Amino acid sequence: MGSSTSRFIAAIPKFVVSLLLVAAIVNLLIGVFLRYVMIPITDYFDWDPVRFTWVEEVGEMMLAWLTLVGAAIGVRERTHFTLHVLHFPPAGQAFVDKVHHALIAIIGAIAAWYGVKLCILNHTLVTPGLEINLSLLYGSVVAGGALLVVYAISMIVAPPAPAPDVADAAHQPPQ
Repeated sequence: MGSSTSRFIAAIPKFVVSLLLVAAIVNLLIGVFLRYVMIPITDYFDWDPVRFTWVEEVGEMMLAWLTLVGAAIGVRERTHFTLHVLHFPPAGQAFVDKVHHALIAIIGAIAAWYGVKLCILNHTLVTPGLEINLSLLYGSVVAGGALLVVYAISMIVAPPAPAPDVADAAHQPPQ
């Protein structure tokens, strides 16, 4: 597989999360507009109220997908919060990082497994407002867990170069 193809495939989760974030913001703005502008207007003119319960359902689904896919991206990009309390030599730190990512992969696999079970269990249920199959909601657990496994294993097999430690950079003489 070519380098550009692998970069394209690696960019898909980031692109999806970006789209979901924009859609979630638009969804939130629509909800605010319907609640604080349209309700007073329909009340004033004594019109039938505008139904907007769907806004919460759509927001809940987007939040689930954003959180779970975004968590996997955070593992791959090494952007999750870390606390450096114990300082190990480079070989020891590499071992700790491998164990750390192995645990993340295990948790991702467990999440994906139970996500599949939830999808199967709830495949006949739908949301009350839009009647969207609940498997779509629980599919976020499957996708996020599977991405966690893939990204965590990739961090074990081909770890990126260590990030420069802020504390070490502070003790370096100016160049």
